[in-house]
Amino acid sequence: MSEFHTKSVVPEQPGQKIEARGAAGRLTGLTAVSGALTVLVAVVTVTVYAQNKYSLISPGGIAFSDFKGYEDWAVVSSARQDEILKVIVANPKMITAFKAGAPRNGEPFPEGSMIVKLQWKQKKSTEAQFAVDVPDFFTQAFVMEKDSRRFPKTGGWGYAVFNYDPASDKFTADPKSPSDCGNACHTAVKAKDYIFHPYEKR
Repeated sequence: MSEFHTKSVVPEQPGQKIEARGAAGRLTGLTAVSGALTVLVAVVTVTVYAQNKYSLISPGGIAFSDFKGYEDWAVVSSARQDEILKVIVANPKMITAFKAGAPRNGEPFPEGSMIVKLQWKQKKSTEAQFAVDVPDFFTQAFVMEKDSRRFPKTGGWGYAVFNYDPASDKFTADPKSPSDCGNACHTAVKAKDYIFHPYEKR
């Protein structure tokens, strides 16, 4: 016991203090690097997850990434079915054509025009003091893009549906996209370049 006690109280040599400080510095540096890597991994994970929907491609070959930025596109119109609320948005190229009078002026939409129908399940508001339906949860993005070279058989328009599952917070390409309405439904408005909803911004 006396030997152990004697060794424990022997003063540290100057070299020992420097070595101890160096070890502590290395430990602090490693902790900082580890923390930085953790933050980087978290950022990369969030980024990859946020971009996940844009990696999707429909069975008909339409990439969701073609419509990147649709969240900020201008509203064209809205629609409502019994249980579904819809908001229709279009890319700047198509909005410019709308403002110039298309398709009422007989001019088709230019190549590169894109339109997205965003759909929500609806519910009755429990907060408003009047009867009103409000979005419950998002369900689907129905997309169209004008590319006559790629889609010559359907009036130059390509169609796709990307479904959203709120439980998993993920989009998937609808396996029935090619036959899910698409051009078969839109032939009713062929004279309007296959677009149902007019641009009525005032």
